[in-house]
Amino acid sequence: MVTSKYMPLDGANAVSQAMRQIDPDVVAAYPITPQTAVVQNFSQYVADGIVHTEFVAVESEHAAMSACVGASAAGARVMTATSANGLALMWEMLYIASGLRLPIVMTVVNRALSSPLNIHCDHSDSMGARDSGWLQLYAETGQEAYDNTIQAIRIAEHPDLLLPVMSCQDGFITGHGVERVGILPDEAVREFVGEYKAKFSLLDVDNPITMGAWDFTDYYFEHKRQQTEAMNNAMPIVRAVSEEYERLSGRPQPIVDYFGMDDAEYAIVVLSSTAGTSRAVARQLRAQGWKVGVVKPRVFRPFPAQEIIEAIKGCKAVAVLDRAISFGALYGSGPLFTDTCSALYNLGVTGLPIVNYIYGLGGRDTLPSMIESVYRDLRQVAESGDRGAPVRYLGLRE
Repeated sequence: MVTSKYMPLDGANAVSQAMRQIDPDVVAAYPITPQTAVVQNFSQYVADGIVHTEFVAVESEHAAMSACVGASAAGARVMTATSANGLALMWEMLYIASGLRLPIVMTVVNRALSSPLNIHCDHSDSMGARDSGWLQLYAETGQEAYDNTIQAIRIAEHPDLLLPVMSCQDGFITGHGVERVGILPDEAVREFVGEYKAKFSLLDVDNPITMGAWDFTDYYFEHKRQQTEAMNNAMPIVRAVSEEYERLSGRPQPIVDYFGMDDAEYAIVVLSSTAGTSRAVARQLRAQGWKVGVVKPRVFRPFPAQEIIEAIKGCKAVAVLDRAISFGALYGSGPLFTDTCSALYNLGVTGLPIVNYIYGLGGRDTLPSMIESVYRDLRQVAESGDRGAPVRYLGLRE
């Protein structure tokens, strides 16, 4: 284990520090709030000669991912960052990056998608891309955003995986929120990520390959099946990299983080920064004798079904909090909820009352009193035997 240097950093700057230490070959990016600070800070490192990165300033996010695809196909270690509408503009290229098995790492500083126009946090951007073939990590804090970014490189570039990774954090809440972040020594990070040597490269003229070829009805199906298998087998790689990073940093890196789940009767499942609020409320309620807990997945793709269900299956009632809506899904529920329900069914867990709460859209504050109301609702559900409305809205005006 090495000693971290602790600094007051916002989440965007924490990611910039991780990128500086990784020193990727190519970064292609376009600014968009609240991600701009990530590449703005990093571009200064490039201008000052602190890193050796080729920084490509492009005319759009579609162009940014296109440049990343080209650079990665040529054998480079590639990173980028975006938010919201910028991620949506990359949509076509997200699928191309994953379909070509290119280990690009992208920071997503989560922000609501238009319309109406909103620059604040929710998860509609990355959740909309959850089926694009990218692994997804979600950070509760600036510290996790830093740690996840470094691990994402090793995960994406693992020779048995070779898939792109999104490392997500909440816009403004962690992206612009200053907190204590432990930065590892530069040499320790460089040794951890190592030197990237592409398994396949368009510039390797002695071993020519084809990328992006026409793939009609004959083999497209088989290639998608291979891609599915890679994602299905990703979790052991994620776990191994996380364990190695934990030994290096001394900071726990669980796939799913648990609080109070050894004896919890009521639990909240939630991603990113709201896990901190939920944990604080759970701690207060436990001091009053309530048996409550919090389950926070750090990894969302691949979905850690077994870990989540093992944690909640003994509860009397469970709430899943979503900072996004899957429009047209049953009851207008959220994606974390639908995945959790699917996992419950497929792992044979029945009779567990589970309620979905949509919260925080467009950056609306989620207060401790709201989280407490969720736990009180769960107790009422368990005691009455009536789940009531399966999808509810937390902090919505009446």
